[in-house]
Parts: sequence; C-alpha cells; structure tokens
Amino acid sequence: MWLDLGGTTQRGPKITHVDLGQAMSKRETVLITGFGPFRQFLVNPSWITAQGLKLTGLGESIDVYIKELPVSYDVTQQIITELWHTLKPKFAVHLGIARASSLVILEQTGKNSGYRDRDVRGFCPTGHRCIEGGLEKLDSVINVRAISKHFHQAGMDVIHSRDAGRYLCDFAYYCSLYHGQRRAAFIHIPSSGRLASAERLVPLLHDIIVTMLEQLDDSKYLGRYSPSIH
Repeated sequence: MWLDLGGTTQRGPKITHVDLGQAMSKRETVLITGFGPFRQFLVNPSWITAQGLKLTGLGESIDVYIKELPVSYDVTQQIITELWHTLKPKFAVHLGIARASSLVILEQTGKNSGYRDRDVRGFCPTGHRCIEGGLEKLDSVINVRAISKHFHQAGMDVIHSRDAGRYLCDFAYYCSLYHGQRRAAFIHIPSSGRLASAERLVPLLHDIIVTMLEQLDDSKYLGRYSPSIH
C-alpha cells in the first residue's frame, strides 16, 4: 500500500482482511448490568455505575456491553439467559445497591432457592427458585475473597460475602452463574459513605473488575482455586 505524504510517496505497511479479522477476533466482551428503579431509587445507582464503567472502559481489547435489569424475577431471568446465549461474553459483572452500607461487597455465591419476597410486579418465581433442578448454590470461578483482601489491604472499603440476600440480586447472580459456567461476579455497591459518589466508586470498580479479568486469565491461579458447587 502506498501513502501520499505531502507530495512524497512512501511505502507503508500492508493491511489485509486477515490482519483486521485477527485484530477483531482478539476483542472480547464483558457484560455489566445494573438494576432499574426500586423503591426510593427512581434512578438506580447500580445502573448509573454501569453506565460510568461503560464510559471508562476496561481496556483496548475489551468491549463493555451494559444492560439495565428490571426488578422482576421472570424478566431478569429471560434477559440474562438470552445475553449468555447470544452475546456470549467472556465474563459478566452484575451490580446492585446495598442499602445502609458504605462498603463495596464482592459476592462469592449465588443461591437457587428461597425467593419468597415479591418483586416490583408483585410476583415470586415459580417454586421460589431460579432454576428447577439446579444445584442449591454456585460459586463464581473468581476467588473474590482474595480480591477483597488485596483491595482492603490497600486501604479500600472492600469486603467479600457469601450471602447476596435472596432477592433480585441473588436471583440474577445465580442465573448468570448457571448459564455462564460460573464466569460471573456480583458486586453490591454502597448507598452511603464516600464511595456512594460515582466519581470515587467507578474508578475503584474498574480496578476490581480488571483484577477479576486478570485472575480469570491466570490458568495457574484458577488451577489452585476450585470454586464450590453445592
């Protein structure tokens, strides 16, 4: 290919369709979800945070796809199932608001049953469970305890948990773990304190998610960590 630079002609690198295809094939998708309106949150902070992460990005090789989930069991389940089967993301991160908390909480486990609190439409899932015949608990392939420890030691208000609350957060998490072969994480974001500000929260979550992706790519690390399946 010839490049015309101000009257001079120089030979430049030849770009082929193969090169472009290889470059595009190296890009991977990370799904990030937040929830829609819920109680006093007419605009849910988790959705605002997801939008902030979309603008920030997760690196040149990652496409960030965001989706707002309604606080509805059946619609949320349908959306998550379809996204895993059509979008086929490398990893999914689900965000939800933790009321009366000033901490970022990394959830390890999603639970299948016990969903007795009604959603915004007044419904509970059939049988009070997410997946009929599914295992009672699923753990993320990510060791969130190790990640929370890393950030906590760096002075950040980050902890880990194994109880996502048995409401839409827990329900969405289990559904994603089930359909995504446990390649998902759930992060409860604070509703109060200094991290309730998007300007402070988004950069921290960016670093946490990048660390999760690095752990996901570390086959040696994943070989040492075996997530529980109950």
